[in-house]
Amino acid sequence: MLRLTRKEESKLTSWYFEIDRNLLGMILLLVAIGLFTMITAGSAEAARMGRPWFFYIQQGFVPYTLGLVCLFGFSMLNKQQIIKLSVVGLIAGIGALLFTLIHPIYINGSARWVDIGGLRFMPADILKPFFIIMTAWFLSFMHKLYGSDIFLNREAWRFKWQSWWPYIFMFLLCSFLIFRHPDVGTAALYFGVLVIMLFVAGFPWKFMPAIFGAVIALAAAALAFMPHIRSRAAHIFDIVPRTQAWYSINSIKHGGLFGSGDEAYVKDVLPESINDFVYASIAEDWGAIGACALVVLLFFVFSNLIKHAISARDDFVVYALAGAAAVFGGQICFNLMTALHLVIDKGMTLPFVSYGGVSFITFCILFGMVLSLIREDTWHR
Repeated sequence: MLRLTRKEESKLTSWYFEIDRNLLGMILLLVAIGLFTMITAGSAEAARMGRPWFFYIQQGFVPYTLGLVCLFGFSMLNKQQIIKLSVVGLIAGIGALLFTLIHPIYINGSARWVDIGGLRFMPADILKPFFIIMTAWFLSFMHKLYGSDIFLNREAWRFKWQSWWPYIFMFLLCSFLIFRHPDVGTAALYFGVLVIMLFVAGFPWKFMPAIFGAVIALAAAALAFMPHIRSRAAHIFDIVPRTQAWYSINSIKHGGLFGSGDEAYVKDVLPESINDFVYASIAEDWGAIGACALVVLLFFVFSNLIKHAISARDDFVVYALAGAAAVFGGQICFNLMTALHLVIDKGMTLPFVSYGGVSFITFCILFGMVLSLIREDTWHR
């Protein structure tokens, strides 16, 4: 039996003893739940599509393997390596977003997809971890240049490279491209993550009404100029029979307190039962107790990120963890509220649990970076 001791000086032993094993263990447990759901609900969805029961297992082998490699691989990097890789990732992600203007792939009326060599993915998903890391780096860099007051300092707003303007241009460009796909949900998620990171960095609370007004204006614009948003919003307070929301609610109801087990049949006809509505599938299989236990597990991961952000000594790590917690918590809220028909369906996955290729890999990259930053901030400062 292999036993690692702290006396052994190697990168592997250092990683083993310094990594946050509680956070890593909870992430792997979420992955295991997602894999189990992919087998149970995925086999039913595959049968409905006329595919063999192991179709999603076969399809998910490569992305899940690659995702886990990224999770462990990125967790072994240092801060400088993560920043350098994030620069490359950010440039590649923005390039992929621009590519949607040249060669868009339409699915369900949205041009948010890119197909390169048979690999189909959403650039907005790819950008998430690199956007968070580079935003955290930018905020810490601005603090080093202009002190604690980076928002009201006139020098920080002069038209030059080392100022707010290059970042604002990049963010507005990405937001515009995502919004025009149209992908309002993801654009709102990016905006929310940025706002939270800005407030953590000291953004004055007196500007909150202006931000709230901007959100209202964007929501009004979406309702006015996007017919599919207006159509979905019109039915938010009622459930049309035999729609995704209708099946989702009935799947949750059918699960009862302890789950339906072999009698779980509603998810067999629930569209996206392993993606957008995976929570409804879990609620039907495991019941309210199992579904609530999953929420508790997700909350523990979220609270762990907050705990580390509060205790971090490096401002860059604080901002990065705040951004990771924001995107993680934001997607959980979107996904669960979609399953419960509290918001319109915007295609948000449940992190680590929903079946997905690039989406799963993206969160593995993000949390690999998070584990690395926590390790370095705790042990190597």
